[in-house]
Amino acid sequence: MDVDPIKVTRISPKPAKSILSGLAFSFLIHGLMLLAMSFVVFKMPLAQLQMIVDSVITPEERTQEEFNHEVEESTAAAETVNYVAGAVATGGGMGGDGSPAVAQQKLDSAASLKEPTVNVSFGNMNMPGLKVISHDLGSGSGGQVTGDIGRVVEGYGAALGQMTLELLRLMREQRVLVVWLFDESDSMKDDQKEIRERFYKVYEELGLVQKSEGKHKASDETLLSTVMSFGKETHEHTPKPTANAEEIKAAIDKIQIDESGLENICAAIQNVTKKYTELARKQKRKLVIIIVSDESGDDGNELEEAIESCRRAKAPVYILGHYSVFGYPFAHVRWIDPKYGLHHWLPINRGPETPEPECLQFDGLHARWDVFSSGLGPYEQVRIAKQTGGIFFMLPGNEDNLTGVGTNEERKYDLLDMKEYLPDLSSRQSYIKERMDHKFREAQWHAVAALNPHKDAELQMQEHWYSIEPAVFDEQGGTTFKRAVRAMGMLSEEVRVLDSVKKLRDKETSARWRANYDLMHAQLLAYRVRLFQLLLSLDQHKKKHPAPSDPKNNGWNIVRVKELLEPDKEQIKQTKVDFEELKRQNDMSIHEFEAVIENHPRTPWARRARFELDCGFGMKFAEGFHDPRYNNVKDIKIPKQ
Repeated sequence: MDVDPIKVTRISPKPAKSILSGLAFSFLIHGLMLLAMSFVVFKMPLAQLQMIVDSVITPEERTQEEFNHEVEESTAAAETVNYVAGAVATGGGMGGDGSPAVAQQKLDSAASLKEPTVNVSFGNMNMPGLKVISHDLGSGSGGQVTGDIGRVVEGYGAALGQMTLELLRLMREQRVLVVWLFDESDSMKDDQKEIRERFYKVYEELGLVQKSEGKHKASDETLLSTVMSFGKETHEHTPKPTANAEEIKAAIDKIQIDESGLENICAAIQNVTKKYTELARKQKRKLVIIIVSDESGDDGNELEEAIESCRRAKAPVYILGHYSVFGYPFAHVRWIDPKYGLHHWLPINRGPETPEPECLQFDGLHARWDVFSSGLGPYEQVRIAKQTGGIFFMLPGNEDNLTGVGTNEERKYDLLDMKEYLPDLSSRQSYIKERMDHKFREAQWHAVAALNPHKDAELQMQEHWYSIEPAVFDEQGGTTFKRAVRAMGMLSEEVRVLDSVKKLRDKETSARWRANYDLMHAQLLAYRVRLFQLLLSLDQHKKKHPAPSDPKNNGWNIVRVKELLEPDKEQIKQTKVDFEELKRQNDMSIHEFEAVIENHPRTPWARRARFELDCGFGMKFAEGFHDPRYNNVKDIKIPKQ
């Protein structure tokens, strides 16, 4: 192939003086450009900057918070050992700091946990979890340990399978002492039985590890376990730590129901670390705490002390728990008394998902009875898992003994819908200070605190079992009437408080607090309408005193309907309520609930808004039957949960 000869053009050199002059001019221009650029300020939130520094994928593909993943149930013991890490060591981030996620781990569906694999996936997910990339928790990791605070499991089998993997991972570097800590409440007896029956999976798999290492002597045991339980006090059920699975099963059988109804989970954690930290160090073992409980606990005031005790002991805390109630501390479980076979509804602590409630505790008539899921675990338990480097396993939301509106609804939310609404998991002290520094948020807290039926008994209005006897009904109705009028005034005041900060809404950086505001404002308006309808129903019923159409029925209940009663002039005069203004508020509340559903779709706020709309704001009396045996509850020993 012929190639043209290279043509060389000769360039005459320039004088040295000309070159120096050009360089000087170039340096001058570049210097001025650098000086100008130094005055340019790029404003970027710290969390966003952190995300950019840590990210290994594009911002469109990653989440802004840790997130959880689902683990499918498997009950057969694995025949090979695989290690999957479950927590991360970060460089000093605090709880609730929104440490970014960079990977997700999920076991493939299988009949056993044989050869679990690690999949990186940011497709559809079923829960608003908070999952972080996995690293070892060893002392050589450096920095602060941050745990996984939202791993969804489909039952105890899957949870115990994951715990096996966690224990295997920890045992790679040192021996382990695990303390199983069980809630002593009556509602946990079935859970304890199920865990006992599934223990074989954990210890068979761990037994494979010991055999593969050729360790047979008791002194060479890689894993030792002990069983403890807690209620008001903490109790131990194994004489000493053991490697015998049968002894552990027998110890679980010894757990008694605590009659006090208290679950002092933070005190129990401190008791564990106090007793076993030194023993674990002497035997060069890693202390691990596994808590099984369906409640958030009664001693949240000791939360930070419990976390600090685990940090000193370098003990991660793993919790097998349940979803918290959305923005509310309590749920109710069904209990059937053995004497009459009557159903009773007992309160348990089950939330909220935040350091303090961010939603109304009042439902327009009394304290809330719903159990709508927040999609997250209770704040205390989640924070403990996060700060100690453990895992919070969220068990299925369908609980047979749980009662209330929302019991049978889907408990999970999709990560992509919830990622902007995740709660602040910092300490209560830091959380309260942060809230107080924001006028917009503090106004909402004012409404939550002022309209709290658990602190103000006058906000508890009778809804069920009004008497069919006119004189008794008039007395019951009179009490409800006075309370309703007072509550309407309180609602009007809180509407005024929220309206005073409305202009700050668009400046609020947190989608969660914006959603709280939108839902709360709509509820305050709707509840005023509901209470006025209650007044009209009470007055109408008092004037007519109708008899039940069915002679078997012996009481009246207030029910919620969509149709509104029109007041007459006398009723308007008696209640001193501007009905035209009330109708305007009714229309406004409907519009605002619909806006919540549109602006915060597929979130707990949207679900609550839909529930309010479906109930309607009208009130009327409906006849019903009340079992008279409930009047004899004094001779029934009702357990405390």
